[in-house]
Amino acid sequence: MSANTMLAECPECGADITLAQDAIVHEIVICPDCGMELEVVSLDPPAVAPAPEEEEDWGE
Repeated sequence: MSANTMLAECPECGADITLAQDAIVHEIVICPDCGMELEVVSLDPPAVAPAPEEEEDWGE
């Protein structure tokens, strides 16, 4: 791992998720092992959680 990355753990499969040093909270990343969409929820310590489902926008 380079000095420009951080590691978080996928809550679904336990895989290591590499976050760029310039990652931001609420950024969406994809687990390389299970393909789950994850949201960066913390940078110190690095942590991710399942991304919220997008709701339908019916133009209201």
